[in-house]
Amino acid sequence: MSLNIKPAEACRFDIVSLGEIMLRLDPGEGRVRTARSFQAWEGGGEYNVARGLRKCFGLRSAAVTAFADNEVGRLIEDFMMQGGVCTDYVKWVPYDGIGRSVRNGLNFTERGFGIRGAVGVPDRANTAASQMKPGDVDWDSLFGKQGVRWFHTGGIFAALSETTAALTIEAVEAAHRHGVIVSYDLNYRPSLWKSIGGLKKAQEVNRAIARHVDVMIGNEEDYTASLGFEVEGVDESISHIEVESFQRMIGKAVAEFPNFKATATTLRTVKTATVNDWGAMVWMGGRFYQSKAYPGLEILDRVGGGDSFASGLIYGFLKKGDPQWAVDCGAAHGALAMTTPGDTSMATVQEVEKVMSGGGARVVR
Repeated sequence: MSLNIKPAEACRFDIVSLGEIMLRLDPGEGRVRTARSFQAWEGGGEYNVARGLRKCFGLRSAAVTAFADNEVGRLIEDFMMQGGVCTDYVKWVPYDGIGRSVRNGLNFTERGFGIRGAVGVPDRANTAASQMKPGDVDWDSLFGKQGVRWFHTGGIFAALSETTAALTIEAVEAAHRHGVIVSYDLNYRPSLWKSIGGLKKAQEVNRAIARHVDVMIGNEEDYTASLGFEVEGVDESISHIEVESFQRMIGKAVAEFPNFKATATTLRTVKTATVNDWGAMVWMGGRFYQSKAYPGLEILDRVGGGDSFASGLIYGFLKKGDPQWAVDCGAAHGALAMTTPGDTSMATVQEVEKVMSGGGARVVR
């Protein structure tokens, strides 16, 4: 089984993502509760993938999202433009002056250090993106007339509201109809699903989406919570048990969803907030492919590491179609992305290839 990807010359975009983009406010080495200044970044689980594919790997990327039309929305747009992500598919919603009816999302994020884990404090109720609904996007024009090779979205956007869940289903159905490869990161967040039906609704929505997905991304918790698959021996380590449990989980998943052409997961042992064991695994064509392992990986900012894995994985499939090369590319890119601050990758494709080939960290002059 292989991915039937459209040729680049037939499409305007290599990758399009659907998701919310928030303004991240980062206290650096300190705490949110004691900060007197914040570094501003942009970030969003689905967007980070498209941004990494543009900024690191040089692919043509666009993001479908919505902003309240005020100075904060325009700031996030400016971040998008700096990252090279096309803003043509941003929906601008009139701002009421105080954010009563619509606003832009904020995410206060501590990086963590040592025994103190990373902390995220999202402030995203009533955002423009959470109010997106079916009919807001002309998918037939985007996927059919403009042309897109790969479409990526995920469980965070689908969980923002009942209307974003419906819009996500509409999007993956349209992508599937136009022969666009669809990847989906399950990214289960119980706090997001709580107000719109909880676990039962999460499984209902994610299972409807899964029928139109070619490349499914998620760990054991995601598969269990979002799709209802359970296996014995699941834990959070990078141990042999986790690898085997993921393999059993995927066996059940692909039996029920034969449309899955590939599945992928990161493998992480959290020793401290700043030292993790790191790796990844892909299933494709009846075989499992495991990346190079990165034991004792030193981390500056772990937020967005999984998204950077996904963008490296997608780049690998678009460039070579080889699952082993793709999972190695994803793992290397995710590892590099966690060595710099912010949600998005600051790595270059040359650095990714150097890490993949076993290159060290000696000074470059």
